[in-house]
Amino acid sequence: MLQGFAELQMYVAPERVREAQEQWLIRVLERLSATRLDPRTLDLKQLWLSPRLLLAQTCGYPLMTALHGQVQVVGRPLYQLPNASGGNHCSLIVARADDPRQRLEDFRGSHGLLNAQDSNSGMNLFRHTLAPLHEDGRFFAQVSLTGGHRNSLVAIKAGEGDLAAIDSVTFDYLARDHSEEIAGVKVIARTASGPCLPYITRIGADAQAIREVMNQALKDLPDVAAVLAIAEVWPANEADYQVLLEYERAAMQMGITDL
Repeated sequence: MLQGFAELQMYVAPERVREAQEQWLIRVLERLSATRLDPRTLDLKQLWLSPRLLLAQTCGYPLMTALHGQVQVVGRPLYQLPNASGGNHCSLIVARADDPRQRLEDFRGSHGLLNAQDSNSGMNLFRHTLAPLHEDGRFFAQVSLTGGHRNSLVAIKAGEGDLAAIDSVTFDYLARDHSEEIAGVKVIARTASGPCLPYITRIGADAQAIREVMNQALKDLPDVAAVLAIAEVWPANEADYQVLLEYERAAMQMGITDL
């Protein structure tokens, strides 16, 4: 019997989204006749690089850096959300609703918040958008890491930072469900778009078969598909994510490596 690690941990809010991810994954495993291994001893990078990985979702930037050539792309989700459609998403750059500043350049020299240094939506797209506005190779006077997009929203509202880039799928899920997590913030700008977060498996697995089963499971569970706002999992490969490295290079050519 097929065995492997299978986890979808990138979008876990609101709670019904997390529950829908789990229901979808259970149905996928049933259709694959696969046994799920316990991943609790693994951190995310260990999960992604495990030779027993069956299915996970990663971020596009580490896919092209830390994971490059070491995993296989299964596909990318076709979300049907206001700021994530056509297989692409972006980041929404947010500040406190009562902050009088209205333009990105007004935040030069302020306190920036990153969910993680290796995040595409929280750092790479953010850097690309702010690169034309830097001075002496920096945009912010101070940068703090929050550990997650939802943590960044909490910190913005608490006055522990001035500007953050929030993955648009996370933001749209919270907005759709009228979450208090986005109450009290305003959108200052929208970054460039990039391909949605890829689903991955280990090298040597049958990625096409996994993708086909993922799509069949969405058809089996229309209520789950509606909660996830995923119409389909599209075929994808690393080449689709090359644009994220082009954003990195563009920022560096404009003279900014770190925010």
